[in-house]
Amino acid sequence: MRVCVLNPGSSTLKASVVLVRADTDPEVEAATTIEWPAGERGADDVVRRALDQLGAAPEAVGYRVVHGGSEYRAPTRVDKQLIETIERLDVLARLHNRRAAAVMRFCVAELPDVDHVACFDTAFHAALPEEAWRYPLPAEWVERFGIRRFGFHGLSVEWAARRAAELLGQPPEELRLVVAHLGSGCSVTAVHGGRSVDTSMGFTPLEGLMMGTRAGSVDPGILLHLAARGMSPDELAEGLAERSGLLAVASSYDVRDLALRSSAGDAGARLGLQMFARHAAAAIAAATTALDRLDALVFTGGIGQHST
Repeated sequence: MRVCVLNPGSSTLKASVVLVRADTDPEVEAATTIEWPAGERGADDVVRRALDQLGAAPEAVGYRVVHGGSEYRAPTRVDKQLIETIERLDVLARLHNRRAAAVMRFCVAELPDVDHVACFDTAFHAALPEEAWRYPLPAEWVERFGIRRFGFHGLSVEWAARRAAELLGQPPEELRLVVAHLGSGCSVTAVHGGRSVDTSMGFTPLEGLMMGTRAGSVDPGILLHLAARGMSPDELAEGLAERSGLLAVASSYDVRDLALRSSAGDAGARLGLQMFARHAAAAIAAATTALDRLDALVFTGGIGQHST
């Protein structure tokens, strides 16, 4: 079976055709990466270009979706209700869910005779222990608004944990790992026995490490201070998600570019890399506290390659 896999990230659409057989490992037949145009428009054109570049007609389409909320905790067939729910959850996954919904809507219309299945980054973290998913906030807020740590990058973390077990020649259920997904979006997850037991991203993908254009965790008092001085929720959301992180400190979120500039003496690039490394190291150290031992530290995500 040929499966078209579409990964609508914050800065690119990654697309591939994977040949799946019962007796061998999946084989990637073709792959492409296309950057999103500026603004919210252009999703249909990007997806059409990707499908044209991949060539072979798929027999099924799989989608990576960042936020499944509490509704979706396992791979699910795509239908109108799912697309609408994913679009509604865009408020919790700015840069991601709305694009995923647009990609699914286009592909379902273009390829009506094949199966379409959505897979969720949040699903891997759905069984976090309560001490990991619960925030120390008023119980009324937690219950009324469904506030909890969802966690993200689950598909990447799950694959990395499984692959690490293969390379180490040990059963996944016997391993304790820290998986650092470092790209345009960044997170660190503690994995015990193949399950997520702690992760740095939270209710939204804004929490945790310093990222490409996202601030990561900051003092919430800063946001209250800015809101009290007239900054709107939309302005805060846009600034935190799209104008912070490496971009704010070093004027770029491409680590390859920053490494070259830092070597040439650029102080802003050097500071950005130092801050990025400091945040990542702190999150890795924190994740180890959820494990009674550490068997391996795993890195994934493609730093400087515009991954999410």
